[in-house]
Amino acid sequence: MPNDSVLTGLYQVVLDRKSHPSENSYTCYLFDKGLDKILKKVGEECAETIIAAKNGSQPETVGEISDLLYHLMVLMVNEGIPLEAVLEELDRRSRKIGNLKTFHQSDHNT
Repeated sequence: MPNDSVLTGLYQVVLDRKSHPSENSYTCYLFDKGLDKILKKVGEECAETIIAAKNGSQPETVGEISDLLYHLMVLMVNEGIPLEAVLEELDRRSRKIGNLKTFHQSDHNT
C-alpha cells in the first residue's frame, strides 16, 4: 500500500516543474496562468469530488480526490507552502482530544 512518500514524490515533481518549466507540462501551464487559474481548478475538482461521492461511485470519487490533491499541491507550491507544514498540521490535529466543534443553531438546520 502506498504511503505518504507518494505525496512527497508528487510534491517534489510539482516543485520541480515550477523551478524547471517544460513546454508540454500541464503543471507548468497552471503556473503560467497563475493563481486565479489554479484556484479555479481547485474549485472545479472539489465540486467534482462532491458530485462523485454523492453519486456513490467509489472509483470515480477516488479519481476526483486524486485530482483535487494534485491541484492542491500545485496551489501549495505556487504559494510557497511546504508539504511538511501541512503534514505537521495534520499530525498536530490528529493528537487533539475532544476535537468536536460547538454547534451553532444554524448548524442544526443543515
